[in-house]
Amino acid sequence: MSETRMNSRPLKVLVYSDDVHTREQVLLALGRRPHPDLPEVTYVEVSTEPVVIQNMDAGEIDLAVLDGEAVPAGGMGIAKQLKDEIFNCPPIVVLTGRPQDAWLATWSRADAAVPHPIDPIKLAETVVALLRSRVPATTS
Repeated sequence: MSETRMNSRPLKVLVYSDDVHTREQVLLALGRRPHPDLPEVTYVEVSTEPVVIQNMDAGEIDLAVLDGEAVPAGGMGIAKQLKDEIFNCPPIVVLTGRPQDAWLATWSRADAAVPHPIDPIKLAETVVALLRSRVPATTS
């Protein structure tokens, strides 16, 4: 393991859904280390829009997974607001109600969309690709 990777700070992933089971599915799909080449991941579980905004404004989140089916505030609307209001907003993955809703995720300016039911492999691949942009390149 490279020294840079061993000394990297954990990556912080925000997971938003009003449904505790959806949040659990995301955490189980990604685990503590979604890929051996990435640092460990810590999670901030959030169930309300104001807490999403507060955490994202703090600037310590590396990636957000937002449930597009959450109520009363859906993840797509929150994603659009975050992308419009936060300079250098971290990558956002939106969980859509169905694959056909990917166009709505595009409208929201989300960086990626993964449909319900959550496919753990698809979610992990998507998150790993986006997190790599947040980790400094290692020199070998």
